[in-house]
Amino acid sequence: MQDADRIVYSAPFRRLANKTQVHPLYDHDHIHHRLIHSVETASAGRSLGMAVGHWLEEEGEIQFGERHKLAGIVHAACLAHDIGNPPFGHSGEASMGHWFSGKFSTPNGVFGGMDSSLRAEFKEFEGNAQGFRILTRLEMYRNEGGMRLSNAVLGAFTKYPVTADVQSKLKGRVSYCGLKKFGVFDGEAEYFPRVAKTLGLIEETGQDGTWWRRHPLVFLVEAADDICYNIVDIEDGYTAGDLEYSEVINCLEPLGGRSNREHKEYTKFEKIAYLRAKSIGVAIEACVDAFKENYDAIMQGTFSGSLVEVSSKKDEFQKIRRIAQDKLFTAPRKTELEVHGRNVIHRILEGILPVYQKLADTGWEQSRLEGYELQLVRATNLDLRGVHNSYTAFHSLTDFVSGMTDRYAVDVARMVSGN
Repeated sequence: MQDADRIVYSAPFRRLANKTQVHPLYDHDHIHHRLIHSVETASAGRSLGMAVGHWLEEEGEIQFGERHKLAGIVHAACLAHDIGNPPFGHSGEASMGHWFSGKFSTPNGVFGGMDSSLRAEFKEFEGNAQGFRILTRLEMYRNEGGMRLSNAVLGAFTKYPVTADVQSKLKGRVSYCGLKKFGVFDGEAEYFPRVAKTLGLIEETGQDGTWWRRHPLVFLVEAADDICYNIVDIEDGYTAGDLEYSEVINCLEPLGGRSNREHKEYTKFEKIAYLRAKSIGVAIEACVDAFKENYDAIMQGTFSGSLVEVSSKKDEFQKIRRIAQDKLFTAPRKTELEVHGRNVIHRILEGILPVYQKLADTGWEQSRLEGYELQLVRATNLDLRGVHNSYTAFHSLTDFVSGMTDRYAVDVARMVSGN
């Protein structure tokens, strides 16, 4: 499928190989990073798509043979699902948002020159929206459709079909899973309505603005992600030394089931890998069943949850999430490195900011950049195309930082801060 090829061969996808999944800046070769996670998620997504597609063929909902198209759409969307994530995982998103929040608390200089309704895009920086920006604007055909992916893949990719401004107004007032976060920046807001109209997504319009109910295939993409990161995080926890063998077995055996034969020659790592494989297979089957059971609500746009959470294996996944929260996400080394990552991102943002402040002071005339600011641009290959006001300046800055790998971010932070 051309969409999958364009994603796989793109530079943002390639950079996922050096971005955090759970354990930042980890030297162990067997610990997952974002690229491997994306490939594994795409594999699970394709299996989900094939199984659901086969059922839809039998039900007469799609034509015979179209299950392959459906599986291809889910596969491609899964490949791209983390493409907008900054370095250091979700803590990287939080770090960027924290920095912007501090700046907007006393909006001086370049921070005072932007409509306040747009601030949420930066104060709560969102990798999902950055991913949509990469796919539709930045990569390949810049400002001319980006990767020019099919509407179906873009629809299946967009977990949160709403802009930051509309989402902030609806928060706490409208309960729907697609409004938990935002998935489209204002700068790309013109693209999604076209996608939604072509796909026939359910549109919701009111005094606070317009948003859409999720594309049905989003739930399969989300399920593939949920299955992979939950189960594989537990496996990585043992590899990293944060979980005991018994803790992992006690999580995976209830999900994947006990083996009906003894593997006495297996090492502990091999036994965990075997259970991980079985657990993923069982979880896929459970999510397919959950999709079938909730099909009408999904198609009507009233289903508001995740397939994992309503599946027959929800209790097993809750157990996995509890142990991950208690033992993995609070592991001393992970916490220490997240603090380090936060400092790295803040140093980069602070170090590059003078370029944009200088541009603002000179009326956004890039030809007037000189001295230290010009040296910064040349040393970092900072992309200033399209920068003509505070809003485009901040997106240029977040494009630069969010596109970094963990290790490159450390190098740039050292360069711009002098230590």
